[in-house]
Amino acid sequence: MWVLRKPYLLYLGDIQTKADAKTAFGLRDWCCDDVLAEWSLPGCPVTLDLPRLSPTAAAAAGAGSIVVGVAVTGGRLPAHWQDDLEAALFAGLDVVSGMHTKLSDSPRLVAAAAQSGARLIDVRHTGGDYSCATGRKRSGMRVLTVGTDCALGKKYTALALTRELVARGVDATFRATGQTGIMIAGAGIPMDRTISDFTAGAAETLSPDAPAGHWDVIEGQGSLYHPAYAAVTLGLLHGSQPDAIVLCHDPTRQTIDEYPNYPIPDLQDAIDFYLAAGRLTNRAIRCVGLSINSSALDDAAWEAYRERVSQQLGLPVCDPLRGGVALLADGLLA
Repeated sequence: MWVLRKPYLLYLGDIQTKADAKTAFGLRDWCCDDVLAEWSLPGCPVTLDLPRLSPTAAAAAGAGSIVVGVAVTGGRLPAHWQDDLEAALFAGLDVVSGMHTKLSDSPRLVAAAAQSGARLIDVRHTGGDYSCATGRKRSGMRVLTVGTDCALGKKYTALALTRELVARGVDATFRATGQTGIMIAGAGIPMDRTISDFTAGAAETLSPDAPAGHWDVIEGQGSLYHPAYAAVTLGLLHGSQPDAIVLCHDPTRQTIDEYPNYPIPDLQDAIDFYLAAGRLTNRAIRCVGLSINSSALDDAAWEAYRERVSQQLGLPVCDPLRGGVALLADGLLA
């Protein structure tokens, strides 16, 4: 499991649009206390509105890592960015990337890391070997965000719920399972890069024994309804052994994104399906509510939808950006 050195210097290279910097913006917004500054090449129009420090200056100011905060088309690291990353390594900074192409595939960066003693960390790739799951019930409490599809708010919901619990004085930890979440948390396991036989075991490692009152809030991945990614979802569900789930949903979707022949499930059916699958490793699993990505609905449509679904399912329905997740926290702590 990766453990990242903070604070971060966020690197933007020479990207031209904010959309390419969603990782950097996510880090700025969700772990601002762990972000020291930003750096980019001349001509880069994108800024995070943070102080600008070169890698050498950032290291002198106490930074631990330079994070490639972008996701460029094809996931490849442009060769002309390596000057800055090499300078960061020689300054003692770890270089952290979530791209598909490994930093360790660059002989130049590998040589600089070997000379300086700094690390090259590819968070999209596994940070260790994991055993098969034991199925042993662990101490502490766990909640997992699950979804009717991919990319509809599971990470955001988990982060918001962790923040809400901590604000109430509850001992809670966000457990990251994807690249951006790992950078935000500073540690985690990229579940979509684990070998299938060991996914549940990796999830057990991610969420170890904890005090009785502690809540691990585990970032979900994929969907049990996704024809490509259901396997990682199921392994994460079994290994997490959640005491509770939150179902995440986008009401504007009729079919799985990019899979038009696979319809989005009925919400009650989805809850029942997740609970049935989760009972393999935790017979007491329950659903405490729904988190909705309502960004495509106006205020009136959202309120009508929220009230209707809540009455139909008998569960709290929230949008983290419209009113927060207090009702979900109430359900966990009831």
